[in-house]
Amino acid sequence: MPTRVHLPAAVPTLAPSRLHSLVENRTVFALDAFELNIFETHQAAHRVPLRLDGLALTTMLRGKKVMHLPDRPAFDYLPGETVVVGEDELMEIDFPEACLCQPTQCLAVAIAPDTIRQTVDLLNERYPRAETHTPWALAGPEYAHLTNTPELTGTLERLVAVSRTTDTAKDVLAGFTLQELLVRLMQTQARELIFHDYARHLTTHRFAAVVQYIKEHLAENLSVDKLSALACMSKATFFRLFKREFGLTPVEYIVRERLAEAKRLLRQPLLSVAEVCLRAGFNNLSYFQALFKKHEGLTPGAYKKQ
Repeated sequence: MPTRVHLPAAVPTLAPSRLHSLVENRTVFALDAFELNIFETHQAAHRVPLRLDGLALTTMLRGKKVMHLPDRPAFDYLPGETVVVGEDELMEIDFPEACLCQPTQCLAVAIAPDTIRQTVDLLNERYPRAETHTPWALAGPEYAHLTNTPELTGTLERLVAVSRTTDTAKDVLAGFTLQELLVRLMQTQARELIFHDYARHLTTHRFAAVVQYIKEHLAENLSVDKLSALACMSKATFFRLFKREFGLTPVEYIVRERLAEAKRLLRQPLLSVAEVCLRAGFNNLSYFQALFKKHEGLTPGAYKKQ
C-alpha cells in the first residue's frame, strides 16, 4: 500500500472556456519575492519544453507527468511529490494521461537566487546546523525529487492562499511564508539525506548514528538519554538541533518510524494487529490503533485487509 499522500488544499481547475492552451496553461501570481505559477494540461502531450526564471520548487496537485531533466533518467511525477528545478534549467515534460476529464495540475514557485541566498545566510548566522561542515544549503540534484512532508505541504498551502488573496499586505506576508518554505524544503532534503541514506554519513554526521540506532532498536524503549549521548549532546541541545535540522522532534521521528514498521508488518498475513503493535514498539494497543488512524486515515485492521 502506498504512503499517505500530503497535498495542499485543492486549487480549482479552469473551465475549458477560460483556457488559453490545453497544454501547460499558465496562471501567474507575481509577488515581490517570488512568482507562483499554476500549470494545467488538458490533453496528452510529449516532450513539452518549459523553463522558469530562477530556481523553481514545483509540486504536483493532480494527474501524472513524466519529467525529463538534464543528466537524469526520466521519472514519473505524481501528486504529493515535489521536484526542485535548478535556475533556468530546461524541463521537458510528458503528459501521458491528461485529458479534459482528467487534467494535470502543478504548482511552480519561481524564486530569485538573491532571495534564497539571504534566507540561507540568515539561517547559517543565527541557527547553525549540528555539524559545522554541513551548513544550510539547498541540496543538489540527488535530492531534488522528494515526497512531500506534512510540514512542507502546509507551508505550500499557506503560500498559495496568500498569493491569491487581495490583502494589501500580501507581499510582506508572502515574504515571510517563502522563508518558511525554503526552511521546510531544506529540512525535507535533510530527512532524505540522513533518515534514508544514513549509512553513508555515519562517520560525518552525528545524527546518522542516532537514526541507525533508532531503526535497529524500534521495539525497545528508546530513551532520550541514550540518543542524546549517541549525539554527544545534552538532552536540551539534542532536542533543539534535531528539530531545527529535520523539522520534527526525536520523539515524533520515532513514532513515524514505528508506524512505518507497523505498516510493513501488517502486510504479513499471519501476524495479528496486537502482535504488530508490540513488534513495532508500541506497548498499548488502543494508543497504537488511535495513532495509526490519525496518521494513515484508517485503522490497522482496515489497513491489513487492504
